[in-house]
Amino acid sequence: MLRAIVASVLIALSLAVLEYARWGVQIRSFQVGQTPVTEYARRGADGPVVVVAHGFAGSQQMMQGYALPLAQAGYRVFVFEFLGHGRNPVPMSGDVTSVDGTTRLLVDQTRTVIDAVSPITGQVALLGHSMATDILLRAAKERSDIGPMVLISAFSNEITARYPANLLLVAGAWEPGLRAFGLGALRMVAAHAPEGSTAQSGDVIRRAVAAPFSEHVSVLHSRRARAEAVSWLNLAYGRSAAPAIVPTGWAILGLLAGLVLLFRPIVALLALQSRAVLAPSGGQMAALLILPALIAPPIAVWIDPHFLPVLVADYLGLHLFLYGLLQLAMLALWRRLDLRLNWAGLALLLGWCAVFGLGLDRYAANFWPTTGRLWIIAVLSLGAVPYMLADCALTAQSGLARRFAVRAGFLASLGLAVALDFKGLFFLLLIAPVMVLFYLVFGSMGREVSHRSGPMAAGLALGVVLAWALGVSFPLFQS
Repeated sequence: MLRAIVASVLIALSLAVLEYARWGVQIRSFQVGQTPVTEYARRGADGPVVVVAHGFAGSQQMMQGYALPLAQAGYRVFVFEFLGHGRNPVPMSGDVTSVDGTTRLLVDQTRTVIDAVSPITGQVALLGHSMATDILLRAAKERSDIGPMVLISAFSNEITARYPANLLLVAGAWEPGLRAFGLGALRMVAAHAPEGSTAQSGDVIRRAVAAPFSEHVSVLHSRRARAEAVSWLNLAYGRSAAPAIVPTGWAILGLLAGLVLLFRPIVALLALQSRAVLAPSGGQMAALLILPALIAPPIAVWIDPHFLPVLVADYLGLHLFLYGLLQLAMLALWRRLDLRLNWAGLALLLGWCAVFGLGLDRYAANFWPTTGRLWIIAVLSLGAVPYMLADCALTAQSGLARRFAVRAGFLASLGLAVALDFKGLFFLLLIAPVMVLFYLVFGSMGREVSHRSGPMAAGLALGVVLAWALGVSFPLFQS
């Protein structure tokens, strides 16, 4: 009971903070061509226009931390999704290694969005994160309607001592390389300027700051970083509005953690199912971890499928399938596989994952696919379901150390695959953080179901959810 009360209070407080951040802001979605755009503005706002762009594998929702306080300050904020990202149905294409390839297409898309939302008179401010910093710098070149720029976790060789003329650079304190880049860009204007200072030379003004206790993702909800962005634009436009910068990052974590905590008391309503099989022995567990990790990567790399319009998704689906199939075969051989399916547990876990997804999609990151991604999710499920069935069978009766070893074994196998084909599978490195978050959140909820209803219900549900998460997280790419 105490756990349910604590979780409910945590959810309620987090929702209060997140909805307060939206209070008074009108949010309107529309399209520029096929590009999804969302406008954030207070009723009757007449402030300058700010165009906001996300980073690689990002979405509009990930930029709300900046869009909402800027809107509260009276700006008219437009956030859009790059080709292949979020709910943009048009895949990325071109050569990702060439400035005249994919980059050029994204620059042209950005200029089209700026043209569509630009006021008749006045300048447009630009704000972007990571990949978007280079795109925005290129899109702004040779335009006369671009005003101040705010670049978060920036990298681009387009920055010079004279361009752009008005620039704030923000990096997370735990991004040493990008902090150094920002400091270098600052010192193009003033050779010995320290981080955290503002330098000016003629009509060029520049500032570089570090957001405390932040890395590449959490910088998007850093209160210091967002306050710096509002202050910088206010300085450029002679405005003074200073809205409250609420801790949306902590509130998002609180909401999602509360949903995970609340799941255990709900699962307790399920009837407890007796165990049908023994857990694998130590020797069997070693084989279950080592053999698939060594066998699956070379086979999958040798087959090297290329048919899904998502970066490395087809390879990942095959890797998951082979890895899971090998583990399931060994579990079946040793009679360590409980095949009983509890339908109530399956339905409960799928339903709660959907609730979790709704919260994630509203406040943090895109979680709902376009229709064009549904078949991709279905194909990924062919690999994700066997993998998660084996994972749940191995972790249902395991302690923390064994669960860690089970998951670490799979991540190590992905590392081996990258080593075998670094150029072709480099983007698999970006899968690792997604998988770790999946294990912490959905894996924790799945274990609660496994404990009471057996591993099959949890494995089937989590296989579908894993395919879903991978299918919506990574950009569409059509070679």
